[in-house]
Amino acid sequence: MGLLVVGSLALDTVYTPFDKVEDALGGSATYISLAASYFSGPVQMVGVVGTDFPKEYIELLMEHKIDIGGLQTIDGGKTFRWGGKYHYDLNVRDTLFTELNVFEEFDPIIPEDFRKSKYVCLGNIDPTLQLKVLDQLTDPQFIVCDTMNYWIEGKKDELLNLLKQVHVLVINDSEARLLANEPNLIKASKIITDMGPHTLIIKKGEHGAMLFTDGTIFSAPAYPMEMIFDPTGAGDSFAGGFTGYLYKTRDLSPNNLKCAVIYGSSMASFCVEKFSTKGLEDLSYLQVHDRYREFLNISRIDET
Repeated sequence: MGLLVVGSLALDTVYTPFDKVEDALGGSATYISLAASYFSGPVQMVGVVGTDFPKEYIELLMEHKIDIGGLQTIDGGKTFRWGGKYHYDLNVRDTLFTELNVFEEFDPIIPEDFRKSKYVCLGNIDPTLQLKVLDQLTDPQFIVCDTMNYWIEGKKDELLNLLKQVHVLVINDSEARLLANEPNLIKASKIITDMGPHTLIIKKGEHGAMLFTDGTIFSAPAYPMEMIFDPTGAGDSFAGGFTGYLYKTRDLSPNNLKCAVIYGSSMASFCVEKFSTKGLEDLSYLQVHDRYREFLNISRIDET
């Protein structure tokens, strides 16, 4: 049994003030799986692509020991495409186009040999589909879930039903405020954990991430980057590093959850250093661990 990842695979066109890429590898399942692959094996991916999905992207996933047995290829179909343009403030972006294509009719069928997975990471897709995934699993023990404003506003009831079944929710600060209908993040965290997930992670972009669990609040810094080339996929890379580390250690104690947040932040920092998935493609576990140690050093205080 491996770490089960369900989400989107995409071909992204991204413009930043520094450069651009077209039809680059993207999608939540892609970033999560690549980030997690440095900790756990195998990663079992479920998603959908069209026949236009480049062969070299399939080969890249397989080189990272990602089991694509749950990847559906729709004959004659086109892969989900997204285009975005980032401003000089890379926290601000405009969506140029969204072409769902085969993703519009995505029906996540979990292969029989994936259904006993104990650790699951659900990428940002329709909560109805996330629920369908969980209904197919035998006995999942640790479920990490992502969502977004679109689902919070458009499918609130389905999302609330999902949250009763997940262990960790990963969202950004604006999504947390929207979901809880509460501007204060500390108060919002209590409201959201009462909805079901015993652990909440609130991503704050360049300001790091906050972990709320079992009465504990932990704030992790962001890595001090001299240059960010492409923020696309940073949140999914965080989720992949976070879940992958916990799958590897099988330790869900509060202290190890804190370590997982730092590893998630480490993978996100690698992701934004290059366009698309390039920052995640050629790492070693030693590089990942060194980045983790750097995170610890920038947040450590020696008492005098």
